[in-house]
Amino acid sequence: MKEPDDEDADGGKSDGSKSGGKQSRRASQSASTTKEDDKVLEDATDETFAEGEESYLEDDDSCGEHLEGSSSSLQDDFVESTGESQYMEMPGPVAEESEEEIKKISPNFFYDYMELVLMPFVTPDSNIPLDLLTLVHSFGYDCRRRANLQLPDSNTVMYIAGNQLILLNLKTKEQMYLRSSSGRGIGVIGVHPDKMYVAVAEKGVSPKIIIYEYPSLRPYRILRDGTDLAYAYVDFNNSGTLLASVGDNPDHTLTIWNWKEEQPILRTKAFSQEVFKVTFNPDNEAQLTTSGSGHIKFWEMALTFTGLKLQGSLGRFGKTATTDIEGYMELPDGKVLSGSEWGNMLLWEAGFIKVELCRSISKCCHQGPINQIMLDEGEVITIGSDGYIRIWDFETIDTADTIDESGLLEIEPINELQVDKNVKLFSMIKMNETGNNVWLAQDASGAIWKLDLSFSNITQDPECLFSFHSGAIEALAVSPLTYLMVTTSLDCSIRIYDFGSRTPLAHVKFKQGGTALAWVPRLVSYTGAQIIVGFEDGVVRILELYDPKGLTIFAGRKKFLDADLRLQYVIKPHTAHVTALAYDRDGEILATGSKDKTVFFFDVENNYKPIGYITTPGPVCQLIWSTIIHPESTLLILCENGYVLEAPYPTIKEDVEDQHVVSYEIKDMRTKCFHFSSVKSKILRLMEIEKRKKQKELKEKEKEERRKQLAAVTGEDGENESQGEEEEEEEEEEKPLPGIFIPSNPCPILCGFYSGPGKFWVSLGGYDSGFLYHCELPPYDKSSDITEKKDEPFDFRLIEDTEDNPIQTITFSANQYMMFCGMQDGAIRVYILSQNDLSLTNMENYWHFNIHDNNYGCIKGISTSFDDRFLVTTGADSNIFVFSIFSEFELRESIKAKVPSPRFGIETEPIPEDIFDPKAYSIENARRKREHDKLMKEVEEIKARKREQLRALRNQFQKLLKMNEELPKHMQLKRTDFDLDSKIRAEMNRKTVYEINQVEKELAWEKEKHQLGLRKLQHRFHDSLQSDAIVVHAIQSEHKISSYRLVKPSKYSRYKRASQSERKTSKLDRFDKEGPGIKDSQKDIGGDMNVPEESIIEKGKQFRPKTLSQIMVENEIEKTRKLVLKAERAQLKIQQRKKEWEELYKSKPADDYEDPKDVQAIKEAQVCMGDFNLKTAPDYKIPEHMRINAAKKEEELGQLDSMTYSKKIHMNKSILSLRDLKVAVIEEIQCLVQELKNIQSTLHISKHVPIPQIPQIHPEEVPEKRFHYDEKTLLAFKQQLMQSKDEKPPQVEPVASTTPGSGFLRLAPGKDGDLTTRDSLSRSSKALAVSLDIQKTMEFEKADPTDVELEIMKRDEIKHVYMQQYLTNRIKELIVTFDAELRLLRHQKLKLDTQMKLSDLHHLTLFQETLLLKNFEKQENTLQERVNSLDKEERDMQWKINETLKEMEEKKNEITRLQDQEKALYAAFQTALGENNKFENFLMKVLKKKIKRVKKKEVEGDADEDEESDESSEEESSLESGEDESGSEDEVFDDSICPTNCDMGLFELALQLREKRLDIEEALVEEKKIVDNLKKENDILSKKVRNVATNLNAAEEALEAYQREKQQRLNELLVVIPLKLHQIEHVVFGEIPSDLSGTLVFSNHSLRRLQERIVQLQEENSKQQKLNKEFRERRKQLIREKREISKSINKMEETVRQLMISKFGRVIDLEALQTLSVNTTLEELRIKKLRKELLNAKEIKMWEEKIAQVRWELMMKTKEHTKKLHQMNDLCIEKKKLDSRLNTLQNQQGNAFQGLRKADIVAREKVTELIHLQAERIVALKEEIALLRKKGGFILPPIQSAQENR
Repeated sequence: MKEPDDEDADGGKSDGSKSGGKQSRRASQSASTTKEDDKVLEDATDETFAEGEESYLEDDDSCGEHLEGSSSSLQDDFVESTGESQYMEMPGPVAEESEEEIKKISPNFFYDYMELVLMPFVTPDSNIPLDLLTLVHSFGYDCRRRANLQLPDSNTVMYIAGNQLILLNLKTKEQMYLRSSSGRGIGVIGVHPDKMYVAVAEKGVSPKIIIYEYPSLRPYRILRDGTDLAYAYVDFNNSGTLLASVGDNPDHTLTIWNWKEEQPILRTKAFSQEVFKVTFNPDNEAQLTTSGSGHIKFWEMALTFTGLKLQGSLGRFGKTATTDIEGYMELPDGKVLSGSEWGNMLLWEAGFIKVELCRSISKCCHQGPINQIMLDEGEVITIGSDGYIRIWDFETIDTADTIDESGLLEIEPINELQVDKNVKLFSMIKMNETGNNVWLAQDASGAIWKLDLSFSNITQDPECLFSFHSGAIEALAVSPLTYLMVTTSLDCSIRIYDFGSRTPLAHVKFKQGGTALAWVPRLVSYTGAQIIVGFEDGVVRILELYDPKGLTIFAGRKKFLDADLRLQYVIKPHTAHVTALAYDRDGEILATGSKDKTVFFFDVENNYKPIGYITTPGPVCQLIWSTIIHPESTLLILCENGYVLEAPYPTIKEDVEDQHVVSYEIKDMRTKCFHFSSVKSKILRLMEIEKRKKQKELKEKEKEERRKQLAAVTGEDGENESQGEEEEEEEEEEKPLPGIFIPSNPCPILCGFYSGPGKFWVSLGGYDSGFLYHCELPPYDKSSDITEKKDEPFDFRLIEDTEDNPIQTITFSANQYMMFCGMQDGAIRVYILSQNDLSLTNMENYWHFNIHDNNYGCIKGISTSFDDRFLVTTGADSNIFVFSIFSEFELRESIKAKVPSPRFGIETEPIPEDIFDPKAYSIENARRKREHDKLMKEVEEIKARKREQLRALRNQFQKLLKMNEELPKHMQLKRTDFDLDSKIRAEMNRKTVYEINQVEKELAWEKEKHQLGLRKLQHRFHDSLQSDAIVVHAIQSEHKISSYRLVKPSKYSRYKRASQSERKTSKLDRFDKEGPGIKDSQKDIGGDMNVPEESIIEKGKQFRPKTLSQIMVENEIEKTRKLVLKAERAQLKIQQRKKEWEELYKSKPADDYEDPKDVQAIKEAQVCMGDFNLKTAPDYKIPEHMRINAAKKEEELGQLDSMTYSKKIHMNKSILSLRDLKVAVIEEIQCLVQELKNIQSTLHISKHVPIPQIPQIHPEEVPEKRFHYDEKTLLAFKQQLMQSKDEKPPQVEPVASTTPGSGFLRLAPGKDGDLTTRDSLSRSSKALAVSLDIQKTMEFEKADPTDVELEIMKRDEIKHVYMQQYLTNRIKELIVTFDAELRLLRHQKLKLDTQMKLSDLHHLTLFQETLLLKNFEKQENTLQERVNSLDKEERDMQWKINETLKEMEEKKNEITRLQDQEKALYAAFQTALGENNKFENFLMKVLKKKIKRVKKKEVEGDADEDEESDESSEEESSLESGEDESGSEDEVFDDSICPTNCDMGLFELALQLREKRLDIEEALVEEKKIVDNLKKENDILSKKVRNVATNLNAAEEALEAYQREKQQRLNELLVVIPLKLHQIEHVVFGEIPSDLSGTLVFSNHSLRRLQERIVQLQEENSKQQKLNKEFRERRKQLIREKREISKSINKMEETVRQLMISKFGRVIDLEALQTLSVNTTLEELRIKKLRKELLNAKEIKMWEEKIAQVRWELMMKTKEHTKKLHQMNDLCIEKKKLDSRLNTLQNQQGNAFQGLRKADIVAREKVTELIHLQAERIVALKEEIALLRKKGGFILPPIQSAQENR
């Protein structure tokens, strides 16, 4: 069945060689041809595709919501447009009847693979077979393609290789191929969840998704129009009914397909940038997720009122940096866990980042991007580019949340696996192996790995199944002798393949990537065993291939591969990529070209001795030596920038030393140059002119024929008409010809080859692609400038369909009958030529097929085998394809390449030293460096001579200075007189300072770098240390003690999770527990704070006298209170007595009662006595308290670590104290030695005692001083380094004593002065005083001593001898004491070392147990959860049963109560009737008559019931009651009328009691029904309890079995227990057996305890027997006492009854009598009334007091105002007087000085006035005193006079 797109393009042609693939290819390429038919065909196909695109765009425009979602109505439009062409087999009537319905496809319908698949294109009417090339094998793997590893079944791997889908059998290594249908490549593949179908999404214009059935590989469904150019990802949903696809650039369309019906359900644009992935949520198929460049998007298929929509929400990064997201995973609850570029995990919820997950100390989860995240068996698996696979706890991630503003949460992986070094994991898929957790991983570094993720004791190491090149394959070379090929790539590897037997043989890796390859010709290496490789750093290596199996095999040699490579030569001629390698036709010269614009020549026969090099105008891309048909051997050099050079054969200078040659450059080589100039525009112009000329000739012929026809028919009139037509045609203007265009930048030369002497063909890229240009080299012209010349080719060949797809590489078959071309789009084109036709005269017919990837699969290398049977291609897509070339001779036998045998003595030959440094000097640079070094050496010699001259002048100057100093003072020259110019010295000093500053600036970066490096080293190695190792040496002996080197405890150990018992209560728990108390306390505190004010008020009230009313109220209240309190006390006493009786009855033990103390003792004995069965016993049951899990074991491990850490810390502190003691001892010895020396200076030498040697502090005793340094230390270290470089290192011991490091460890007074103690200082001061006294005595002049002096000297001598001996003994004592302390501490440390070793062994055991328990933890938790759930369920049901039983008991009690009420009712009625009542029978019948009454409604006032239903129910009930009454008794009597002479009161009482009886009977019926229901419910619950108990027992047995299995696995662990010989008591015939496997390790303490326990049990048994006997006697006595007490009780009850009858006349209720109290309500109302009256009286009195107070205030205000008026009147009078006085004084100015009489008068008046004022003041004060004496008196302060104021 053909594709719909191919039907129109087929036309009616039936040519077998032309298939649908060619039409599809041409329709997509739109190439220009010269044939008119082809042009018309191309125009037609372009128009059809344009129409299709427009229609597609119209469909998109009609969609209302193209970006956010699409309605399901698109489905109908899609079916209408494509249904007819897709499903041609469906019957016609069905299609006519239901055009709008979706056409169903038969489940058994399949497409034809041969009609669907792309076939090679062959030129029409040629004899080229379609199977000219047949794909035989693929050696490559596109490891960097996303999701390029799928697993359709457990034995087959599926991946994309160019235009093929390869299915590789893992067991047989066989390959199957599925070709692309479009010819433009395959985008992505996917596998159905059921492994029954495979989805292949292709690339090209409107690519298809083809669903193949597996394993038949028949095309099952084809999905069309899902994207524009390529698919990026496809994914099936979990049920396999839907398929999601997302397109690549430029549209990124997301489509949801109903793939079985080939219909799109939903379609929308996923994002504006590249989308990497789309997946369904496994738990909710309506949710999808897409991720890509800088985004993640969450989708949901929602059913709206307009139809089904695809709604997407973009993830918002917030504070987190935007990142590309490769891997993600949907969680069951809708959250999404994704990776990031920096390696952390992001947890998304509701479109936002909930938390970012990292490891401890903010370390990233992976060092690089996370490429895949999966959920497997409840664990999260992450795959990173760092080569690690990490396993995380799902629950920790699912419940993760932020704890601070950083948004980070630290978690640690459960397990991790590093696959290997330099591994970049890209994707991973699980293999379906039962019982194994095995995965296949895609390594972006070029491998497929098999990984075991079980993480158990038998986990297998990662296994590399296949190894490939990573990235583009740069070069290819084929052996000239056998079916071997070699490839290289920038991944630094070189690989050897046997393409005959289809097996990889060997590979080797170097430091740099390979860029060029060549197989050394047989003229150089006859066995074909040498390969030459060029690398990106300019190095060229010659490798020798050999079969290692031919080597001499020694014992212990590893297993050999089929081939191996050995380095033979290594040279570095270039400084950039080596791009070309070529041997001349005689094999004597090797030429190497590079991007550094040089071509180097080597003499092959002289061990590749360099000849020289020439420079080229551009980077070299290809080198071709001329063949034998050329008269001379020349080298054709193709440069990338359009230059082509031809270099002659270089001359080899034999026996000429090149020591004096400065450079290898060959400057006199006669090189021809061709500078290509673009001629494509001219060619196109000529082709257009030729085309128009042919069209014109055709038109002329048509016109001539038409003219002849018209002339024959019409005669002259026809001629006139024809002339008119010609004039009209001449009037038509011709279109302008294409212009001449030359690109500004030259187009790159891609490849070329010789066609003859001085002639060559080249293929160019860019604008000049589409042609092969034939060029001729111009003659050599030394004077011409090659950069300015422009040369044009003299011939060309048009290459069809290569306008944008130039030929990248060309090779020929051995007979040059075929030309193989590798195209830029990854296609292979084969041209059939005439034999030896290098001019390409017959290059017309060709075979074309797309094989590599069309986007990035440019063919880098193409080559045929030595016998033209095979063709090998390598591409930039990492693929290597091997084809068999069509031949009439079939290969009947299997072909296998023969690896060359190793040369004789190859093992003994030394391997040349390889060049590893990419910055190493090339040959030319090394030569120039040698010359430069030679020149610098000469310059240094000149400098040395100058320095010698300066040294001689300096010595002469020093001599002159000395002569000047020897002269007299007045004749000496000053120092400044020697300066010729002071400015010179100042300038020199300034320059010196400037140079020092410059050096400091230059070295600032290095200084900072080294300081930073030092800090990093300290942080990495030193800061993590808690204490370094300190070794303290003894002073006299060789003993020493060393401390423990401890690392600071990790964060995990410091912040270890608290156990359940030690865990602190949470805030919520504390609030629940302490909250009420805290609130109450706060209230109390608040109340206390308010107490002072209230207490003051209360105290004030207490001190006030009580009124009569208050006393009356209080008396009433107290009286009532006493009455109530008396009744309450009586009631409380009765209740308390009842309670005591109830408790007494409850405390009565049952018949099967057991003492709780005995039960607890038995339980404790069962738990604590221990079960000493062996843990290896099959019936061993693990007690509950001995069950262990991983958390407890980790806690135990942490406790062990903390205990050992604390002990080591304690020992380190002791050793540090010992070190400090040694320092103090040494200081004291120093002081004592100094005193000893002072004393010996006064003694004769014969009486001297040897001075003890002062001990030294060893460097290892103060390791912290290793980090203390100064300038001297650094200089000494530098000098030591220089000496170690120049000389051989001396012995270690002598150097250790003189190393600069030991210098600063000595105790110098300046540096170690802080270590001196007060005692040493005091002793040193005393010694100094003694020495000063001795010196003072020695200062006097010597004289003959007198007798007294002699006696004094003798005494001093004796004293000094004694002090000398004492100090010596003191030094010895200090040394011996210190050594004793050290030995004692050393003994303790040896014991501690033993304990630490034991703890290490225990730590190892605990760690192994922890690992084992972690493996069991998951299943154990599952079983424990099941047991807990069943136990909880059983307890809940048991609680329900107890509640039911309790309720049944209550109902039974209620029934008994109702029955008692009924009996009491009959008894009361019988009492009311009295005796001998003649109407007793009638009234009893009335009372006992059964009447069916209307049932009372349970809910009164129900508004939902209708009135009619109520009436009908009443009628029915009345009828039923009537029937019951009629049928109940034979005798009918009327109970509605009271008989005559019957007491009406008794009749009414009978009716009332009958109603009560009926109520009681109804209540009894209801209660019995409830009891029956409760019994049924109880039975059901009992059955459920039994079932649950059975399940619980089964679950507990399963848990116990799992615990036993866990214990068995723990028993398998080996535990080391060191024992001494005396501890081994298992002796056979007096000897210890050799096999102790059957022994039991048991502690002596437990054994003694068991033996003592036997005696204890015997004693307890006898005690229990005695107690049993005593208790029996006690029981008998209690029974006798009980009988007596019961008799006394009966007597007392009878006495009480008689007393009641005698006193009250009947038996009364004493409790009611005692609780009789007053009417509290009435008393409270009376008290309330009395209080109200008293309050009203008090309020009236208060208002009267207020009125009196206001009246008094009014009177006081009136008095005050009157007084103020009087004061104002006085002031006015005084003012008037003052005015008159003022006037008088103004009139009599100066009279005061006229005489004494006048002044006296004035004075007298003043005194008089003063007296008057004082009298007025006295009166005012008296009035004020009188007012103040009155109650409530108030007066203003007196008015002061003006004089008083003054």
